[in-house]
Amino acid sequence: MTALLETRGLVKTYDTGGPPVIALDGVDLRIQRGEFVAVMGPSGCGKSTLLNLLAGLDRPTAGEVWLDADRIDQLSETALAKLRRRRLGFVFQFFNLLPTLSARENVELPLLLTGRRRGDARLTAVRLLEDLGIGGKEDAAPVRLSGGEQQRVALARALANQPDLVVGDEPTGSLDSTSAREVLALLRAAHTRGQTLLLATHDARVAAAAGGACGAAAAPTTPASVADAAVTIMATATSNFVRSCVMSDDLPSRIGPWARRTYPRLDVTPSPDAVPRRR
Repeated sequence: MTALLETRGLVKTYDTGGPPVIALDGVDLRIQRGEFVAVMGPSGCGKSTLLNLLAGLDRPTAGEVWLDADRIDQLSETALAKLRRRRLGFVFQFFNLLPTLSARENVELPLLLTGRRRGDARLTAVRLLEDLGIGGKEDAAPVRLSGGEQQRVALARALANQPDLVVGDEPTGSLDSTSAREVLALLRAAHTRGQTLLLATHDARVAAAAGGACGAAAAPTTPASVADAAVTIMATATSNFVRSCVMSDDLPSRIGPWARRTYPRLDVTPSPDAVPRRR
């Protein structure tokens, strides 16, 4: 059976001005459709790095990443943005909701970017928010929501396009224990409905909920350099999420007037040196 997601000999190193920092060294991984997999390990061991490579948010130093029959580590930035919009959902530790959009608009956004009509996108967003227990708050700005409610919005956004894979980087890491249990229950419910999930975590409760678990490599021997690299990776993850939404050749034709009205509020116009180059 062809795996939904597979890596072959995955390597990632960082040049921090001194000896290279080896974050990942020869990772082989296979995830079948419908699995719930947790990647466990302490801070700095490479969990976020692995997830960013698997989701096309960063590129490996060596090795291959396959999603079904597509080798995604060789795709152009534009092709990766389209793949992320259509086939992947993301849940981050710090939610990464767009602060000037309402909860509903945050969930509508990935739907509109794949060509859904606005009315249909709105109905889908409202239904997802109701299913996740925050019906009635769809017009609230993220700042008006609790941490647990913001993560529910983020999960609704991740599920909106019925992706092949939902990737979560410490999705309960910044929540109190009650909110963490509630979000974990929602993740289990999504898995029960057939959703494939891949989460990085150091929380044993999350790992216990997953049907499979794998341990990340031991932390490299240069913690300060690893910490610097981790900060870089998180910044890359955030900027690439926004980039996957707004920086694509087909954006104007996809969402037209809505984008022209909404995006000035988002202030996500990239600087010239931030525009990804085609590869």
